[in-house]
Amino acid sequence: KRLKSEENKGILMVGTACVGQDKKGGVVNGAGPGYQERETWTRQMDFIMSCVGFAVGLGNVWRFPYLCYKNGGGVFLIPYLLIVFVGGIPIFFLEISLGQFMKAGSINVWNIAPLFKGLGYASMVIVFFCNTYYIMVLAWGFYYLIKSFTATLPWSSCNNEWNTPSCIEIFHHQDCKNASFANITIGSSNMTCADLADARSPIIEFWENKVLNISSGLDEPGKMNWELILCLMAVWVLVYFCVWKGVKSTGKIVYFTATFPYVVLIILLVRGVTLPGAYDGIMYYIKPNWSKLEEAQVWIDAGTQIFFSYAIGLGALTALGSYNRFNNDCYKDAFILALINSGTSFFAGFVVFSILGFMAAEQGVDISQVAESGPGLAFIAYPKAVSLMPVAPLWAALFFFMLLLLGLDSQFVGVEGFVTGILDLFPGKHYHRYKREIAVAICCLLCFIIDLSMVTQGGMYVFQLFDYYSASGMTLLWQAFWECIVVAWVYGADRFMDDVARMIGYRPFPWMKWCWSFITPCVCIGIFLFHLVNYKPLTYNNVYVYPWWGEVIGWCLALSSMLCIPVSLLYKLFRAKGTFKERWAHLTTPVWGAHHLEYMAPDIKSLSSMSPGIDDNKVIIFESVM
Repeated sequence: KRLKSEENKGILMVGTACVGQDKKGGVVNGAGPGYQERETWTRQMDFIMSCVGFAVGLGNVWRFPYLCYKNGGGVFLIPYLLIVFVGGIPIFFLEISLGQFMKAGSINVWNIAPLFKGLGYASMVIVFFCNTYYIMVLAWGFYYLIKSFTATLPWSSCNNEWNTPSCIEIFHHQDCKNASFANITIGSSNMTCADLADARSPIIEFWENKVLNISSGLDEPGKMNWELILCLMAVWVLVYFCVWKGVKSTGKIVYFTATFPYVVLIILLVRGVTLPGAYDGIMYYIKPNWSKLEEAQVWIDAGTQIFFSYAIGLGALTALGSYNRFNNDCYKDAFILALINSGTSFFAGFVVFSILGFMAAEQGVDISQVAESGPGLAFIAYPKAVSLMPVAPLWAALFFFMLLLLGLDSQFVGVEGFVTGILDLFPGKHYHRYKREIAVAICCLLCFIIDLSMVTQGGMYVFQLFDYYSASGMTLLWQAFWECIVVAWVYGADRFMDDVARMIGYRPFPWMKWCWSFITPCVCIGIFLFHLVNYKPLTYNNVYVYPWWGEVIGWCLALSSMLCIPVSLLYKLFRAKGTFKERWAHLTTPVWGAHHLEYMAPDIKSLSSMSPGIDDNKVIIFESVM
């Protein structure tokens, strides 16, 4: 009788599970007999370090300084900081708090509005592509690191088997400027000033002829580079053993991988500022050019960089947040992490430009000719600068070790996020003792097999295809836009703010709610449309244009994540029964997890006050909550 009366009120106990409806209208899925308690970070600092390790990566060192110099120096900080507060921090906080509230990875976290679970699948596709191609940078870095342990750096001279006759170690640009005739022989290389235009430095030849052994195009894959395959294998094994035991091990490893790069950056900065030409380089980096603020591209670059460097839309932040204690103050964490991330970007600029200033002074050219972004900075400009220093192998080894660590924690936390999302699809009833280890192994092996296409002679073209399309600014902006819309308009911004208040003990500043509801979606869609209107076909080194079928593959990579959202939404709506209004109401009703029973206890208890015969009800309700 008692059970029957409780069932009518919306609460039903089944064995040890509690299934029913909460006051807020959500379905409660309780802990069945096979349910496993979700593991949490040993210390809160583990979470902070993992987020720092994941979000602070290669982009902070090789992309931000270049964008800052290109877009008006110190002036670039104005649009950058503005978009940090209207886009970066709100979505960063949204993803962490959502993971913490739902205690689930990037797919099951969208049980908050099951109709939009496609958002989870989209982020899984993006992070899978990221894990696949990002590790190639680590493989190249590892290769350079090994080659640094020699008395003479292999990229500092022209007398190697991979060098061509047009290789020249020192460019005598100044001699040619002073010369009255273009055919005067310069230096000891028997080259005339006319030949100098086609001359190539040994570092570019080492990169293109030795490391990449690059073919003429995407349609010529050529043979595999066995040295790079070994480097790739070594890095994947390293990633596997960082992730295989879950957050308990990951949380410890990041203490080293997230902090040591800062030690190296400080050492490199001290070395950099003592070099001749460093002051000019740093002034070039921060000198404001106010006219740049009028250009739309500057604002777009700022927005895209923030979405990249804050690792938004990949689902990994959600996975990291899901291992937090339910009452952790994630609001404060979001601001601390944003400060660390943006501060690292700005600080790295001084390191990079002090050394680029030295390089420009050594070669007698303007700094704009040596400033590079992306792999060009890491594998051409920086190694070149290092080769000009005394005790060059030491500085080369330090730099590439830092590069490896910066990328490694971003990589293994990305893998952690992907594996968490997959394992959440198989709850406790599918329990297997080595379930995680097997899942991580399958993930690493699958990515490694795809990576084999990038260690061929045409591998660089494949790498660029992945980089330009699969995890591009457009896919991340599309993802961030829908995240805001679902939380703010489908679930309800006020409702989610209440949930956050219950977790952290106080209500965040209403600015977050305004951003999720209006400002951030507008920023995302604005930058997204700008990207679409100004779309340019992909090229390599501004010379090689990709064939039409290469672009088709690229767009397939981009759409494979972007279409997850509308396709799954339409599929679920068509499969549901009833009128459109009934379908919508049913599919947007949250599905609560077992841990929400405790969180929703006050709501459940309040039901008892509406019914007579209270004493018995209280006992049953108390038991079900327990």
